[in-house]
Amino acid sequence: MEVRKGTYVLVIKLETSCTVCAGALGGHVFPPGTYLYAGSAMGGLDQRLSRHLRKEKTLRWHVDYLTTVCDSSEAYESYPDLVPECALARTIEECGGIPEMKGFGCSDCGCATHLFRAGPGTLEKVVARCRLVPFRARQSL
Repeated sequence: MEVRKGTYVLVIKLETSCTVCAGALGGHVFPPGTYLYAGSAMGGLDQRLSRHLRKEKTLRWHVDYLTTVCDSSEAYESYPDLVPECALARTIEECGGIPEMKGFGCSDCGCATHLFRAGPGTLEKVVARCRLVPFRARQSL
């Protein structure tokens, strides 16, 4: 089966406030709400997103610390017409996303963050503007 390369927006929901220590970034209090994380998977979109959506995993990336404690998560993919990861992050902010934690998910670029708290309609605007589609794994893992 082909390895699909792409970018994505991970939707992370928290019903209650929680403090998360995101590796070297340290602790951060996340208020209840919906968070949008922009990421990329050039080594395999299906594998990466299936991993992000699992609760049980080795903590490797900043977002892992949040997805292991969230109440629910889902993903939207940018494939085959890839929107670059940093462009996704900018679009989230332009569509009403509020930057949540400095340095989150962006240690390999010049962005301030790749994690945003979603405002009303933010997700819908990002999905429409970037032509994202709901993630459905296409191969067995």
